[in-house]
Amino acid sequence: MKKRIVLATALAALMNSGISLQAQTAQHGPIVVHPEKRYLQYEDGTPFFYLGDTAWELFHRLNLDEARMYLSDRAMKGYTVIQAVALAELDGLRTPNAYGELPFTDANYSIPNEAYFKHVDAIIDLADSLGMVIGLLPTWGDKMNKGWGEGPIIFDTEQRSEEYGRYLGNRYKDRKNIIWILGGDRDYTGYEPYVRAMAKGIAIGISGKEDYSKCLMTVHPYGSGTSAKWFHNDEWLDFNMQQNGHCYDVDVWDRIQREYNLTPTKPIMDGEPLYDEHPVCFDRAKHGTSMDFQTRRFFYHEVFSGAFGHTQGCHAIWQMWAPDKEPINGPIRPWYESLGLIASYQMGYGRALMESRPFFSRIPDQSIITEGQHDGLRHISATRDKNGSYAMIYSEQGDPFAVNLNKLSGKKINAWWFDVRNGKSINAGSYNKANSQWFYPPTKGKGNDWVLVLDDASKKFPEPGKSTK
Repeated sequence: MKKRIVLATALAALMNSGISLQAQTAQHGPIVVHPEKRYLQYEDGTPFFYLGDTAWELFHRLNLDEARMYLSDRAMKGYTVIQAVALAELDGLRTPNAYGELPFTDANYSIPNEAYFKHVDAIIDLADSLGMVIGLLPTWGDKMNKGWGEGPIIFDTEQRSEEYGRYLGNRYKDRKNIIWILGGDRDYTGYEPYVRAMAKGIAIGISGKEDYSKCLMTVHPYGSGTSAKWFHNDEWLDFNMQQNGHCYDVDVWDRIQREYNLTPTKPIMDGEPLYDEHPVCFDRAKHGTSMDFQTRRFFYHEVFSGAFGHTQGCHAIWQMWAPDKEPINGPIRPWYESLGLIASYQMGYGRALMESRPFFSRIPDQSIITEGQHDGLRHISATRDKNGSYAMIYSEQGDPFAVNLNKLSGKKINAWWFDVRNGKSINAGSYNKANSQWFYPPTKGKGNDWVLVLDDASKKFPEPGKSTK
């Protein structure tokens, strides 16, 4: 009964949200890398902000009605990518999906089960109808490098890996709303040939030849890892993905910036930061579970340091935990009760902020902060338009700071405080150019993070977070 109430509420909110219930890829084409290699866009040049959610067990644990409940909620809140795994982590080869189907019909895990993959098809199509992309992991990493997982290992040769890649590539060659995410939370040292073989197989399955231009690909690494460690120079790796893990005090600005500066240039993002309501550093007794102010810091520090997007997560939702399932690391409440956590709304506010200003010309620039910088949890991150039309500065604990307004264009600078908790803005006045102008956030202390938005007044930009259309 409670799940049905949540479903009705989510669908009603979606219908009233003004969000277009249609496939964006049908209008704009598939997702590709922007020509300058910093961002993603639709094929027709329309900007694409990657706002992801980790729903690793989506195909494995939810039926279609439950998937509709989850996807409708995320579409309403502005998510654009749902990251999910075809061969799931939680004993995905031997524990059936919600309809009693296993992914393979034989003991050698080599003959795909049509009924299982039809369910995957249906969820991918449902996401498309709601305007979202699936970040599709062909398999969790324990099927290649068992490590701490359930396994069993089935991708232990290049041939097996390529064959499975060909199967998926051919199956989904006509679907435009897929970003391929290989691997799955593992160290790939010594396993690189199997990952590369799967990428090759996907490309051949899609286009009939080893042509990587028809598929957008990356790799999901282990905690504190990055795809760049193994595959940065590979042709098929279109953008780098980090996993900055489930601790709180993490120098994500440095981690993103290091890969932003790599050559050849490739877009960079975090595909798994600290999840909402996750035991911090996996130690609930010592650190408790994460709250919204701990998870949203990753969004602003990373995006302002050069990331092209961001992935959010929730501890109960990644595993789609319900009372009839075995819990992993103590989720607080079932997945369907976790849909309404405040952090899930706040990610959408962040996306709206980034889309309310020129998109492809944004660069990280910490040098615009002239005074007031701090280390650790009081770090301040800054980004701006390379042509000077705007700047944004994130103060994690409401600390004041000074800005070089001469890095902005125009004679007058309009200022706003953007409240990351509710997506609203406060007019902070107009300023003349100055080498070092101090700004003081409206509130201060842990959980009182703010974004200062500075605009060239002559550009007449809308209020931060409001549509430019």
